[in-house]
Amino acid sequence: MPIITIAEQITGPGHVSSGGFQERESQENVKMGLNIAVQMDPIEQIDIKGDSTFAILLEAQHRGHSIFYYEPDQLSMFGGFPVARGFTLHVRDEVGKHFKKSNPQKVKLSEFDVVHLRQDPPFDMNYITTTHILETIHPATFVVNDPNFVRNSPEKLFVTQFDSLMPPTLITRDFDEVKEFRKVHEDLIIKPLYGNGGAGVFSVNREDTNLSALIELFQGVFREPFVVQKYLPAVRDGDKRIILVDGEIAGAINRRPAADETRSNMHVGGTPEPVELTDRDREICSAISGELKRRGLIFTGIDVIGDYLTEINVTSPTGIREVRKFGGNDIAAMIWDVIEDKVSDR
Repeated sequence: MPIITIAEQITGPGHVSSGGFQERESQENVKMGLNIAVQMDPIEQIDIKGDSTFAILLEAQHRGHSIFYYEPDQLSMFGGFPVARGFTLHVRDEVGKHFKKSNPQKVKLSEFDVVHLRQDPPFDMNYITTTHILETIHPATFVVNDPNFVRNSPEKLFVTQFDSLMPPTLITRDFDEVKEFRKVHEDLIIKPLYGNGGAGVFSVNREDTNLSALIELFQGVFREPFVVQKYLPAVRDGDKRIILVDGEIAGAINRRPAADETRSNMHVGGTPEPVELTDRDREICSAISGELKRRGLIFTGIDVIGDYLTEINVTSPTGIREVRKFGGNDIAAMIWDVIEDKVSDR
C-alpha cells in the first residue's frame, strides 16, 4: 500500500520520490487484488447488520483486495493531489468485533486503484469539498460514485429532472408559494433539501394551523430552499428502496413506517420487508437508467411511494444487507463485478 514518508527524499522506482511519496509498483492484475481506499464515517459506530459500506468491504476483502480506511476529516490536499491519514483495515462479519485497524499511515490516494466515497450526508460544504478533492484523481484512480456527479446530483434536486415520475413537488423558501401549493394539494410533506435519514421531515395536513410556524422554523434553520411535496397516502403501505447497479435493477426492499410515524426510513424505526417490483417500478427504473450510467453513478438507491419516484440517492445508499437477508441478490458482489470490469478496461 502506498505510504507517505515526508522525511525521506529518496527517488527511484519503488522508492520514495521527491516530496516524500512512495511510488507504487506496477498495477496488479484485478484477479490478484486491487488496492482500494474507502472514505467513510467512523467504522466503530456503524451497525454492521444494516450497513451497505460494510457489505462492500466484506466483499472486497473476500476478493483479495487490500483496504485502506480513512475518515473525511483525514482527507487533505498536499502539493496539488489528495492525501489521507488512515489505516490498513480488515473486517469480519461479527458484531462487536467487526474490524481491525493496523499500520497507521499517510497515503497518496492517486496511487490506489479504487476509492469508495461512502460517508453519510449531510450534503454540506464539507461533503462538497471532499468531492472536489477526489475529482482531481478520477478516473485514473476510479472513484465510486463519480465525485463530480455526486456533487452535481443532489438527491432531492436531481430527481426533479424526472418530474413526470414524481408527485407534485415544490422547492422554495417563499411562503406565498407554499400557501398556493397547499390550496391545490392540501396535505403536505415538508423536508430539508439536503437532509437524510428522515431527519426534519414533517407531515402537515390541510387543517394543521402550524404551517406558518413550521415555515418560519425552516427559514430560520436552513439558508437554502426546502422541499414541499404532496402527501402520498400510499406511504402507509411502505416506501420502496430500489437499488440499481450501473443503472440496472439489482434488488429492492419495502420500508414500512411505524404506526405512529409518517417516515419510513429505517433510521427512525421503519421496518424492512421483502417486496416484488411492479410494472410501474420497472418503468421508473428504465426511465432513469441511462442518466445514471452517463453520470457514472454505479451504486444508487431510489425511493418509490405508490406509483411515484420521490428521491434518487447517490451519496451513501443503503439496503444491500436487507436485500440479501430476504433472499435477494448479493448486491455487494454485483457492485464489485462492475468496478473490476471498469478498472480492467482503463
